[in-house]
Amino acid sequence: MTALITRDELRAAIDDGTVTVIDALGGEYHAKQHLPGALALAPTEVDARAAALLPDHDAAIVTYCSNPACPNSGQVADRLAALGYTNVRKYREGIEDWVDAGLPTESA
Repeated sequence: MTALITRDELRAAIDDGTVTVIDALGGEYHAKQHLPGALALAPTEVDARAAALLPDHDAAIVTYCSNPACPNSGQVADRLAALGYTNVRKYREGIEDWVDAGLPTESA
């Protein structure tokens, strides 16, 4: 099971520039709204795009999707771990929690 990260921990890591954030919803959802600096990587894209998007297998990576019921963030995190990424965590509460807390988002 992928380790979890809290909203406050994630916000601090984003502010410090010490994490790569992965929007596991991807596509139009990512274009509409995503966490600051988040890269789009849906579960079906991991095998094809991970190496180019995430060249450092030891970098801190956090995946998220919409909310705790959304399986995408866990699927992406699990696949990244299977591909040899060593520092992957999941923001289980997702973008809905982030927005509800009044934190900033970006759009394409």
